[in-house]
Amino acid sequence: MNKPTSAIVGGAAGVSVLSVALLLIEVETRSRIGLFAVVARFVGVPGNQALGFLLFVAAGTIAWPLVFVALEAYLPLGPDPAIRGVGFALPLWVAFVLLGRGELSGAILIVFGVLTLFAHVAYGFTLGAVYGRLSGETEARRPMPAYPDEE
Repeated sequence: MNKPTSAIVGGAAGVSVLSVALLLIEVETRSRIGLFAVVARFVGVPGNQALGFLLFVAAGTIAWPLVFVALEAYLPLGPDPAIRGVGFALPLWVAFVLLGRGELSGAILIVFGVLTLFAHVAYGFTLGAVYGRLSGETEARRPMPAYPDEE
């Protein structure tokens, strides 16, 4: 499968994982965080949670995976696309926390930060793993042994 299509499929899988993780956070905090409102603020449509969620899914499924493909050669954290996906997701988490935290403060802000970090790491790992598997990047980036007969 070509790289952009592989990344979009990886993005769809990653958004699925991220959405489930965010829903679990919402349930565990008894809706104190208001993640759908956070998502709406993050994508620039505060107050319109349905549109915010649709833009969130579109960005996570199409836009961010295509940016991942464009930047993959420059991403840190090694040749494994899953690990590079984690490195790609960390700046997204920083932006999510800074732009989406709204009125959160104190202990709930710390809980929000930690739980959304895990959710974004899961998104990046899933995006990279599915992308690597479908595009064949995992095999292509595996270093060749210096002396093949010595394995």
